[in-house]
Amino acid sequence: MERGPVVGAGLGAGARIQALLGCLVKVLLWVASALLYFGSEQAARLLGSPCLRRLYHAWLAAVVIFGPLLQFHVNPRTIFASHGNFFNIKFVNSAWGWTCTFLGGFVLLVVFLATRRVAVTARHLSRLVVGAAVWRGAGRAFLLIEDLTGSCFEPLPQGLLLHELPDRRSCLAAGHQWRGYTVSSHTFLLTFCCLLMAEEAAVFAKYLAHGLPAGAPLRLVFLLNVLLLGLWNFLLLCTVIYFHQYTHKVVGAAVGTFAWYLTYGSWYHQPWSPGSPGHGLFPRPHSSRKHN
Repeated sequence: MERGPVVGAGLGAGARIQALLGCLVKVLLWVASALLYFGSEQAARLLGSPCLRRLYHAWLAAVVIFGPLLQFHVNPRTIFASHGNFFNIKFVNSAWGWTCTFLGGFVLLVVFLATRRVAVTARHLSRLVVGAAVWRGAGRAFLLIEDLTGSCFEPLPQGLLLHELPDRRSCLAAGHQWRGYTVSSHTFLLTFCCLLMAEEAAVFAKYLAHGLPAGAPLRLVFLLNVLLLGLWNFLLLCTVIYFHQYTHKVVGAAVGTFAWYLTYGSWYHQPWSPGSPGHGLFPRPHSSRKHN
C-alpha cells in the first residue's frame, strides 16, 4: 500500500525531465533562429555591396590565372585530384542543375513576396532559362571547336599513331582517340554559376532594406544559396589546380565571364529582356519639390 507515493514521485520526475527537455528545445530553436537571422543579414550585406562584388570578380580572375601555380605546393594524391571524387561527380558535373534548383527557389520567393504577381515572377525566372540556353550552347560550341581542331590517334606501346579519319565519330567508332583543343567546360560552368549567383543573391540586401517579408524559410533558402556559392568557389579552385591544361581553363573562364557580361552586364538592362535582378520589385522613392 506504500507504492502510491513512489509512483507519484516517479511521475513528478518524468514531468520535470519533459519540461527540461522542452526548455532545451526552445533554447536551441532560439539559438538557431538567431544564427539564421544574423547570418542572412551579414551575408546579404556583403553580397549587396557593389564594391565587394567588383572585388569578387577580381578574385575569380585571380583564381583562374594564378590558381594553377598552387599545383606545385599541394598534395597530388588528395581526393580532389581524382576525376572520380564525390564532389566532382555529384556537384561539378551537375552544377547547373544544383544552381537552378537553389537559385530558382530563391528568385521565386523573393520576386513573388515582393510583387505578388505571377507574370513578374515568371519574367525573373526566365533568366535561368536563358542561363540554361547559354550552358547548352557553350557546350555544343566547345565540342565543335574540339572537332575542328582535332586529329585521330591510335595509342601504341611505342607512342601514338596518327590516322587520317576525318571526324570524331568515325575515329571513336574505329576504337581510336580524338584529340583537339578542349575548352574546359567545368571552368566555364563554375565561373558562370559563381557570377550569376552573386548577381542574383545581391538583391536580398535591398529586399531586407525595404522591410519586405523575410521569414525563416526565405532566409534559409538564401543562406543555402550562399553556401552553394562558396562550394562553387572551392570546386573552381580545385578544378584549376588539378585538372585541364592552363589555356583551356583560362579560355573557359573567359567565355563564362563574357557570357555573364552579355546577359547580366548588358542585355538584362534592356526593356525587351527578362530584366536585371531586382528590376521592378521595389518602389522608387518619390522626389519632392520645394516651392518657395
